[in-house]
Amino acid sequence: MSDTSQRRLPRGRHALPPDQVERIQRDRLCAAMAGVMAEKGYARTSVEDVLRRAGVSRQTFYRIFDSKLDCFMAAFDRAGELLLERLLATAEPDSPGAPGEPVERFAVVYTAYLDALAAEWPYTRLFLVEVFAAGPEAMARRTGVQDTIAAGLADILGVTGEAGRRTCQMIVAATSALVTARAVDNDPEGLRALGPPMIAHVRRLWEAGMFTEAGPAA
Repeated sequence: MSDTSQRRLPRGRHALPPDQVERIQRDRLCAAMAGVMAEKGYARTSVEDVLRRAGVSRQTFYRIFDSKLDCFMAAFDRAGELLLERLLATAEPDSPGAPGEPVERFAVVYTAYLDALAAEWPYTRLFLVEVFAAGPEAMARRTGVQDTIAAGLADILGVTGEAGRRTCQMIVAATSALVTARAVDNDPEGLRALGPPMIAHVRRLWEAGMFTEAGPAA
């Protein structure tokens, strides 16, 4: 995930248009929210903590966000957007080194997914762990992201039937549980290590016909 939050605003009142200034401030606040929560957790993080980390005034914060939860949701959405952008770019058939065989495509995308989570640890903690403390709205948003990822997985594997889509949903649910456990333990390398066994398991499911309506061969 790319983080533009550390960009500094140029000096001078008219150096940038207002909408660009607000976008940079929003990015900085979202990154600060993720960074502070990675250290203190959702409940113990205050707006003041975020302001100090971002170097943004309270007036600016409340011009952009209504509350701590509002800022959290923006940071969550940004993390999800960046993750999905990376996965979609990796999954493009004409991307460098993109394989044509479905399970090989899955292997490339799944590895990229784990690498993205490990590389952006504060956002990963927010995305996987602190979301549970943020309440029902945040959890509903997380469910929506999981549904999107499951649909994307079905596209990568080229499955269209209900059985195949259910299998994709189960893979995403299992992955969510596994990566969340590593995030709770602050173990990014352990998170990356999940890749080979999961890829091998998906290959076995594929070979057993678990992505088709017919199911396993008799």
